[in-house]
Amino acid sequence: MVGRDEIERKEKRHKDEIEVRKEIRREKGKQPLSKTKMLKKDKAERFLKEAAAVESQLVVFPEAFIGGYPRGYNFADQSPRGKESFLKYHASAINVPGSEVDRLASMAAKYKVYLVTGVVVRDGYTLYCTVLFFDPEGNYLGKHRKLVPTYWERLFWGFADCSTTPVYDTPYGKLGSVICWENRMPLFRTAMYGKGIEIYCAPTADSRDTWVATMRHVAIEGGCYVLSPIQFCRRKDYPPPPEYLYSPTEEDVTPDSIVWVGGSVIISPHGKILPGPNYEGEGLFTADLDVRNEIPKAKFQFDAVGHYSRADVLSLTVNNRPLLPVTFTSSPSKIKDDEEMDECKDI
Repeated sequence: MVGRDEIERKEKRHKDEIEVRKEIRREKGKQPLSKTKMLKKDKAERFLKEAAAVESQLVVFPEAFIGGYPRGYNFADQSPRGKESFLKYHASAINVPGSEVDRLASMAAKYKVYLVTGVVVRDGYTLYCTVLFFDPEGNYLGKHRKLVPTYWERLFWGFADCSTTPVYDTPYGKLGSVICWENRMPLFRTAMYGKGIEIYCAPTADSRDTWVATMRHVAIEGGCYVLSPIQFCRRKDYPPPPEYLYSPTEEDVTPDSIVWVGGSVIISPHGKILPGPNYEGEGLFTADLDVRNEIPKAKFQFDAVGHYSRADVLSLTVNNRPLLPVTFTSSPSKIKDDEEMDECKDI
């Protein structure tokens, strides 16, 4: 027999589930992070305008600058509320190609800069942490997808392969990007050194004090300039409660509370900190990169893939082919013929 207490518990649980469904229906169609996406593009243009005013040739934005880094969302929650949270985050991502890419390209052309920016890309129903590259003529150059999402990021971002690890020749040096904790992957760093990277962009969401040490090591090891923009966020940069709760202690957080402290930094090929680390707030800070003179001086002492390598005992092979979950052995024309045959059989 089922006791009265058990019946009351079941009734309460049923009522709670109904309330959750009602709340989701009320919120249906609202995409708070999509609004954030629009604000970030406006913010990008504001900073690009500032950069152009001081004659910058290259501008780099942090990891997931557009699309958002979802601090506070509990994607491990398998309830309707948790699934609705991912639906909103999925809607806030961008398509490549797409209208957001076109707008970023037009901004790069308008302000005549090379633009490197972190975005969250939607490919079907999987999201990828990505960096996009644009040139001053407004051309979209390509992308780098983060090889390994870090820790809890694996709940909402997919894994990539090495087919999107470009290094571009520019008038200012060879330009590429390694995202966040990819910078802790020695073999991946070596692959990028092998491509001759000179301007090493390392957008991240890691604002701990250990990050600067990592960036200084990369600069010395790679003999390259390292540019690492790091997110600085206040609570008001995220959607308001109750639709979004930054933490279980939301009541202790004010709109101006700093929830991510930044620490952006630029490092010379000798490991010298140029501007930064910046913990003061959002802002644009710049440095002159003397690639032509400073990198040869640094490589004279240490060249990881040159005179300081030992290919006879240590070497690296990189599989840079796209790794697809599904491949078809038939040609497109053969597939079409097969489909027509199937239709004939149905008739």
